[in-house]
Amino acid sequence: MTTEAFPDVQKITYQGIDGDRPLGFRRYDPERMIAGKSMRDHLRFASCYWHTMRNPLADPFGLGTSQTPWDDGTPSVENACRRVGVFFEFLEKIDIDFFCFHDRDIAPEGDDVAESERNLEAVVDTIESEMKSSGRRLLWGTACLFTHQRYASGAGTSPLVDVYCHAAAQTKAALEATHRLGGEGYVFWGGREGYGSLINTDMKRERRNLARLLHMAVDHKHRIGFKGQFYIEPKPKEPTTHQYDADAATCLNFLREFDLLEHFKLNIETNHAWLAGHTMEHELETAMDAGALGSIDANMGVWTNGWDTDNFPTDPILGAQIMRCVLKMGGFTTGGMNFDAKRRRESFQPLDLFHSHVAGMDAMAHGLEIAAKIEADGGIDRFIEARYASWDGDLGRRIAEGGSSLGELRDLAAAAGEPDLPSGRQEMLEGMFNRFL
Repeated sequence: MTTEAFPDVQKITYQGIDGDRPLGFRRYDPERMIAGKSMRDHLRFASCYWHTMRNPLADPFGLGTSQTPWDDGTPSVENACRRVGVFFEFLEKIDIDFFCFHDRDIAPEGDDVAESERNLEAVVDTIESEMKSSGRRLLWGTACLFTHQRYASGAGTSPLVDVYCHAAAQTKAALEATHRLGGEGYVFWGGREGYGSLINTDMKRERRNLARLLHMAVDHKHRIGFKGQFYIEPKPKEPTTHQYDADAATCLNFLREFDLLEHFKLNIETNHAWLAGHTMEHELETAMDAGALGSIDANMGVWTNGWDTDNFPTDPILGAQIMRCVLKMGGFTTGGMNFDAKRRRESFQPLDLFHSHVAGMDAMAHGLEIAAKIEADGGIDRFIEARYASWDGDLGRRIAEGGSSLGELRDLAAAAGEPDLPSGRQEMLEGMFNRFL
């Protein structure tokens, strides 16, 4: 970029909790050391290209409001490359190290497969150049297999094999682009991999075909030498009635059923967890217990709205719950904290891109601070350990290892009589958690 897209914005820096600059971090101090690592390394923030650069802030009742003076509105490669320069200026000024993209967000669809691939390669050329000069890195890439009309009935689950071939071609090109850009991962999100009604759906065939597409992707990953982590991102519904990646447990069952678990981890999103009727902690714990928590889409929804609203995460309590899980699993490796979040429709000026990310980064940094204090105190963990202590005795170990029988346990229950139940102390523990806010 020869002309700045955000000339009135300087690089945003830490100013402290009492700082009065509108654009300055109050909680996020990138180099501050917490639990042996810098905040920067703990959080591994990423900005998503689709919301930051491409979301027009439209809704079902109104046209888009987003102001993007750098964008001429055409589906040209030249316009797409110009957007790339604006995006990297944004990453530099917001001090975010990573980014994520869908193929169709960065490059326009062509009239056929070959032209679409050429368009993607041309924009990837520009991204590669910007990455080399800026030091920014790709957290993960993915293919947009849900926007085009051909995917009305799914992509990897389409009833038409010709549509399935298009999905495979797009996956191949997006995976190769991610590999070329040194991506640390690649995400599969089944935006339309599900059904609107079972009356016209062969669910067994659709799930099998989706698994076959994932196996082909694994094969291609090895063929091209891509070392990044594969992820699946759970979501229960919307736009479909039911999606085959409904929640973390459903995804894990799918991966086990089709012999894919060794190749995949999960990318968990707060708003999707809520739509599934779960807390974010539940989804993170489910993935973590299977050794499959890989990355996080940092956003939040609106409890009273059954839609994927993709708000920026501004609740430090939610941040603390998330970061406790991240700390417990030992931190991210290839994953990170991607802001899959959009500004509100009323926040339409370019400056609001910065305000929204700053709010989210501060909330997650505050959550990290809280989580680290809770972990250092250890009181909650000690209580949980004591609550399950009986399972660490001889009998508990024998049961866990398969060395007991129903008959033996019946006799032990009869001899012991009614157990003396201890309190779960839920409110006490919630009070302990709140003490560190």
